[in-house]
Amino acid sequence: MNDLYNSKKFLWSLLAAFTLVWLYMLGVRTLVPPDEGRYAEMAREMWATGDWITTRLNGIKYFEKPPLQTWMNALSFGAFGLGEWQARLWTGLCGLGGVLFTGYAAHRVFGARAGFYAALVLGSSLFWVASGQINSLDMSLSGMMTIALCAMLIAQRDGAAPAERRNWMLACWAGMALAVLAKGLIGLVLPGAVLTLYSLLSRDFAIWKRLHLGKGLLLFFAIAAPWFVLVGLKNPEQPHFFFIHEHWERFFLKTHHREGPWYYFLLLLLPGLMPWLGLAPQALFSGVRRTPGAVFQPRLMLVIWMVFITFFFSYSSSKLPGYILPVFPAMAMLLATYLESASRLNRSIAAVLLIVTGVAGLIAMPHMVEMSVRHPDERALLEAYQPWVLTAAIVAAAGGALALLHARQLRRDLGVLTLAIAGFASVQLILAGFEPYGNMRAGKALALKMLPELGPDTRVYSVGTYEQSMTFYLGRTVTLVDYWDEFTFGLRQQPELSIPMQGFVEQWNHLSAQNVKAMAILSDNSYEALKARGIPMRVVAEDTRRIVITNR
Repeated sequence: MNDLYNSKKFLWSLLAAFTLVWLYMLGVRTLVPPDEGRYAEMAREMWATGDWITTRLNGIKYFEKPPLQTWMNALSFGAFGLGEWQARLWTGLCGLGGVLFTGYAAHRVFGARAGFYAALVLGSSLFWVASGQINSLDMSLSGMMTIALCAMLIAQRDGAAPAERRNWMLACWAGMALAVLAKGLIGLVLPGAVLTLYSLLSRDFAIWKRLHLGKGLLLFFAIAAPWFVLVGLKNPEQPHFFFIHEHWERFFLKTHHREGPWYYFLLLLLPGLMPWLGLAPQALFSGVRRTPGAVFQPRLMLVIWMVFITFFFSYSSSKLPGYILPVFPAMAMLLATYLESASRLNRSIAAVLLIVTGVAGLIAMPHMVEMSVRHPDERALLEAYQPWVLTAAIVAAAGGALALLHARQLRRDLGVLTLAIAGFASVQLILAGFEPYGNMRAGKALALKMLPELGPDTRVYSVGTYEQSMTFYLGRTVTLVDYWDEFTFGLRQQPELSIPMQGFVEQWNHLSAQNVKAMAILSDNSYEALKARGIPMRVVAEDTRRIVITNR
């Protein structure tokens, strides 16, 4: 069982099973706010309005990020209709494609077994798998940056033919352009900085002559520039907001209130790399060793990619968990090359660490409700989640034990495969079991209760809040009341799209007097305040986080 990577029948069967599970899981959960609901709603509005230039959320200009994911989600809705798996399809394909392309690149650069291992490692790393099942920009960016990284490795490897090097470098430039369209200038800045550091540390300054800079830059700007030109012409306020506020100020200033300690991302890598954490330090150290007689040092480039991107975001004043996602393909290839020669002891360490993680999950599971619950009525939802977490912990511990047995019996391929299956299955169980709680957080049940009472012209207000997922499930925008928050920039351009509380009360009473139906989504506090004002209202639906009322 040490040559599984040579069996085409086995590889195709494994790929088919992995792909089916990966794609099926895209549709088993509600779109959880804020990110999943936000990016689904932006795409729904884009498809409904036909405006592919000016990105909007709730009908308000929203320029925090470029449009690639919104475009792809809108096309998904156009092709397959509105729905949860459709909203996650682009993200899912980016995650799946990242696994396949990482495996392919490792195969071309390091050999067949390394390619097999790289795909297994990335396709089972907790953070990559979870992010690939969530409708968020981080996987879209990471998928495009994976194209850039893998194409660079294939193009620059020793022995690449001139035409092959040119074509793969053009693919690298295209990947960077798409990364810019996915999330901004970091799609170019990060790969460029990694390349600069690599050329300095490896003393391979000739690599700059092998980048096909002329053709590459033309392709880059042909892909990345048109939208920025068009949106700037149509919305003159966009360039300053996007390039200054969303890049310079986000990185250097604390205006977004997303600061964290310098070790924030190091802590995230600990669970994120499971079940491979036990091998990560050794893989990084082995990666800095030069390959004798080789001009291009791919392992060194992977180490620089991993370390620099982690350091870059650690220095930033704005920190969110998904920022670290682009390092995982590089780490997967480093782990894959290390696994080929890792001692039985080191492979056993990885297996034992997975066992310990599973046992820790079993111990912590009874306390998860007390640690996590925010509302007493939500206790039952979290209690229903516990069996899923329990099963995931058992799978992890059992997988680690079986992998430990394979390590002792020197079944290298089977041991790696076992760790990968255990890691992948555990993450899917954790995600699937979260659905009842996620459904409540999204307010989907309330939205479905609202739909029968909504007419084509029924006005819907959102008082003191904005429910990111509910607007998607309602299939319409809402009138914001006494709420700006992330809409601040857009509302400065169109202040009429939000009204103060007094204006809402006046409109509500006027509609009621005219016998015109209206509905509102509000918090408990807002409900009590409006009730004290004596406005006409009837409760349509409620849960632990919000109340839906109508004036009739």
